[in-house]
Amino acid sequence: MCAQEVEIRIIGSLSEIDATEWDACACPEAVDGARPNDPFTTHRFLKALEDSGSVGAGTGWQPQYLTACIEGQIIAVAPLYAKSHSQGEYIFDHSWAHAYERAGGRYYPKLQIAVPHTPATGRRFLTRPGFEEAGFAALVQGAVQLTENNGLSSLHATFCTGEEAARAQEFGMMARKSQQFHWRNQGYPDFDAFLNTLSSRKRKNMRKERATAQAFGGTIETFTGDDLRPEHWDAFWVFYQDTGARKWGQPYLTRRFFDIAQEVLRDDMALVLAERDGQWIAGALNFIGVDALYGRYWGCIEHHSCLHFELCYYQAIDIAIAMGLRTVEAGAQGEHKLARGYLPTPTWSLHWMRDPGFSRAVGEYLEAERAAVDEEIEVLTEYGPFKKAEVEEQE
Repeated sequence: MCAQEVEIRIIGSLSEIDATEWDACACPEAVDGARPNDPFTTHRFLKALEDSGSVGAGTGWQPQYLTACIEGQIIAVAPLYAKSHSQGEYIFDHSWAHAYERAGGRYYPKLQIAVPHTPATGRRFLTRPGFEEAGFAALVQGAVQLTENNGLSSLHATFCTGEEAARAQEFGMMARKSQQFHWRNQGYPDFDAFLNTLSSRKRKNMRKERATAQAFGGTIETFTGDDLRPEHWDAFWVFYQDTGARKWGQPYLTRRFFDIAQEVLRDDMALVLAERDGQWIAGALNFIGVDALYGRYWGCIEHHSCLHFELCYYQAIDIAIAMGLRTVEAGAQGEHKLARGYLPTPTWSLHWMRDPGFSRAVGEYLEAERAAVDEEIEVLTEYGPFKKAEVEEQE
C-alpha cells in the first residue's frame, strides 16, 4: 500500500483522539493491560503533559499531533510540536539557530517530533501493527511537507530508534549521533554479582560510596503503583523545583503534572525517597518500561555525601535487577555515570532543513560529529569500571 493512499491529519489536543486509538499505534503490546515498552509515548503520559500545562500555550511546546489514516482508520501517529525555542530537548541545536539567524533566516518556530522534556530513546513514528511501512512513510513525508508548506526552517525527531534513523534517511532526513550513559543488566541475580564484574579498585569504590550514602542518618524507600501517595509528590515537588531552577531557570513540569501522574501514571513510576528525622529530604523519579528503567528527575533539600549516586544510580540498578529489566537509562549527559557502571551508548535524532545551503552545512557538520562521537564512545568505554573481558561481552 503506497503512502499516497494515506490521509494525514493534525490535531491540537489528545482529547481529540481516543486513548485506545493512539495506544494501538504507540504501544500495541499493552492492549490487554500489559506494561508498555515505552511509557513516554502512551496517550496517558502525553496527555498528562498537556492537561497539566507542561506543554501548550506559553511553554514553547505547541501540540500538532500527526495522525495517518486509511479509510478512516488511524494507522500511525506521532507526537509533533511547534517549538519557539530549543529548551527541553537535550539534543542541542542552539548553534544551528544562531548561524541561521545570523545569515538572515528565522529558525523558530520549528517542528519537533519528540517526547517533551524526556531524553529517553523510543519509537517516534508510531505505527499500528501491519501498517509499519505505509505508516512510517506517511508520517515522515507528512511532517516534511508540513514544514515545507508553512515555510518553517526545520523538522527534527529526537531520541528516535536507530532503526528509525536509518529508515528516515531514505526520505531525505539527516541522522545525528549522540551518546548517553546506560547500565546493562547481564542477568545479574543481585548487586554483588554486578560488582564482581568490575575491576577491584572500582568495586571497592562503589561499595564505599554506597556505605557512605546509606550512613546519612535515615532510610531509603522505593514506592510504585498504589504505594505512591499524594504526600510523596508534595515532597518531591520541592526537590524538583530546586533542581529545575538550578538547571533550566524554571521547572519544565508543573505541579499539576504530578497530581495527574498520581492518578494515571503511578504504575509506570518508581519513586525513590530518602527520609531523615521524619522528613523526606531527597528523591529520584524513575519510569518503568518492559525492558528499561528510565531515570528522570532528582532533587534534595539536604546535602549528604554520595546520596545522589545512591538514589539515582545504585538504587536504579537494584530496581532493574529486581524487576528483570535489561537496561537503566540514566538521562542526558554526565560522564560521572561511567564510574558507576553506566557505559556510553549511542542515541539518535533526525533533522530536515528547508534551506538547501543550510542543509548541506548541517550535513557536513553531522558527518564530522558522528566520527567524533564514535571515537568518544570507544575511549570512554575503555575507561569504564569493568574488567576487560566484561566490556567485550557487553559490546
